[in-house]
Amino acid sequence: MKLRIRGNTIRIRLSQSEMTRLVGTGLVQDAVEFGPDARLGYRVAVVPEGAVCASYRSDCIDVGLPRAAIDRWQRPEEVSVRAEQALDDGRSLTILVEKDFACLSPRDAEEDETDLFPNPGRPSA
Repeated sequence: MKLRIRGNTIRIRLSQSEMTRLVGTGLVQDAVEFGPDARLGYRVAVVPEGAVCASYRSDCIDVGLPRAAIDRWQRPEEVSVRAEQALDDGRSLTILVEKDFACLSPRDAEEDETDLFPNPGRPSA
């Protein structure tokens, strides 16, 4: 699972096995460790109904995706689940949960892409 935060946007990417786990168990989670007693957790959970939502408490970012959104997102042509969550001050938080696709071109950094979704922009062999 990959987490990206920029301004009021939370973006999470899931690999194929993480998507399978989310569908099967209703939860995927990870964390980044900063040192002893310093950890930021993040997780995506299936909620029975309602809207896509996000919260932050106890050093953890929680994103809830309704079952109906997960069911649609599993279709091959669906790339992401996106929502805007209203904040008290009139602004909004953008929530984006995406399938993590393999890169189209090689990158300098070594990254294992075996569990990523096949990139739809890659020509077929």
